Amino acid sequence: MRSQSKPIILLAIALILVTGLIHFVDAPDSFEEATYKGMLFLANGIGALVAVVGLWRGERWGWWLGTVVAGGAFVGYVASRTVGLPGIPAEPNAWLEPLGVLSLVAEAGFVALAAWAMQGVKSAPAAGLRPS
Repeated sequence: MRSQSKPIILLAIALILVTGLIHFVDAPDSFEEATYKGMLFLANGIGALVAVVGLWRGERWGWWLGTVVAGGAFVGYVASRTVGLPGIPAEPNAWLEPLGVLSLVAEAGFVALAAWAMQGVKSAPAAGLRPS
């Protein structure tokens, strides 16, 4: 994994915090639609906060957790607008909700930044396969 500069870490933290905060803010409305959706929104916010701890400490798991949180939210948003979610019909006319668009930008930004930051991660070669 690349050694990350402080500005990169701070950008990643800002992006995942935006994702989590939006889900915390929208959780009450999500509970009205379906209890499981509200729980997922709360889990997203909590996961984002835990990812921030990992990122701040320079832990690789912070990047992975943030990617799961942001990527999962992105996929959920697209699914909710196209095929719908269990017990909730699709909302094809809701693509441009301001919080949703902001969340998508933050989520995509975090995933792209994480992919860049985690480039070059190599596992050690197996014994006997080391180059001479």
